[in-house]
Amino acid sequence: MDTARIAELLQPFFDVPNPNPFEDRHSEPSSCHSEQSEESAVLTQTQLQNISTYIDMLLHWNARINLTAIRGEEEIVTRHFGESLFAARHLFPSVARAPSPASVSKTKAHATRLIDIGSGAGFPGLPIKIWAPAIELTLIESNQKKATFLREVARKLTLMNINVFAGRAESFSNSPAEVVTLRAVESFENALPIAARLVAPTGRLALLISQVQLTQAHDLTPGFKWSPPLPIPMSASRILVIGVRQT
Repeated sequence: MDTARIAELLQPFFDVPNPNPFEDRHSEPSSCHSEQSEESAVLTQTQLQNISTYIDMLLHWNARINLTAIRGEEEIVTRHFGESLFAARHLFPSVARAPSPASVSKTKAHATRLIDIGSGAGFPGLPIKIWAPAIELTLIESNQKKATFLREVARKLTLMNINVFAGRAESFSNSPAEVVTLRAVESFENALPIAARLVAPTGRLALLISQVQLTQAHDLTPGFKWSPPLPIPMSASRILVIGVRQT
């Protein structure tokens, strides 16, 4: 898909100012928040090309296995990548346009760990990784064919520090992560407590959900302090909400 068109379709998801008080604690400080936000709202040509390649792979694999019900390229950009990158921008607002090898090396020892539960076709985890390449990403996906697709995307895009766990989230026994994401999963009421348990103390849980699920999300996570919900651009009912686990 044409990268200029991708950038045009994604712009509404970057136009909204970043009001999130729970931004990444590992981001590089900036002397001017407004300049920082403006810089972070621009995708590089490499990032856009990665998204284009990802879309091509998604459409090719989708002909064989059911990765997404959305078939149109432009709707894939707005529905999947737009929503995922909207979350990425609010979770990691201070990410540089193109981190230098020196900066990646400097942050490697304390890179933010992110777990994406029920990744499916890779959303929002892989677009977040494209946005913030220095994070350590774990994709949890129990469907073996989808897990194979996720590994192939990571290989094709040469994305480093990605682990695909081909199993159920309740069987994942690694240490908790600083960020956990959850989007469009079945049995939300069962998946959310599992996701909450995988969040480290003072870590963040990011939910891409519908407005009607917000009260349920609060009720199921009593140990979290939640930011105000953020309406997702180009959607009538979907929101991003980020909670911090209290110590």
